[in-house]
Amino acid sequence: MKEELIKLILAFRENRNWEQFHNPKDLAISLSIEASELLENFQWKSSEEAVESKKEQIADELADVLVYAVYLAQSLDLDLEDIILTKLKKNEAKYPIEKAFGKKDKYTDL
Repeated sequence: MKEELIKLILAFRENRNWEQFHNPKDLAISLSIEASELLENFQWKSSEEAVESKKEQIADELADVLVYAVYLAQSLDLDLEDIILTKLKKNEAKYPIEKAFGKKDKYTDL
């Protein structure tokens, strides 16, 4: 995520004095709630139907999830780029191309 975008997200919160309410527990809860709201857009529809009829709402909810993820990372003093790159390295080890290519299996079943 671009540093300028992160600064805008954090400035939005700071300008409203909301950081006082954003402890890690409540941010994790909020992130989960927003992820559930994202899922609601897909309930009882195929992926294609949901995207066709609810794309704007999906985008809004996905943005909420990402904003809360930024807030949580900042609250825990985690660098988003670092944690994503670290996780990608772990996933590369769990899912080597020669075993995982074209498969949906969990790494324990490869």
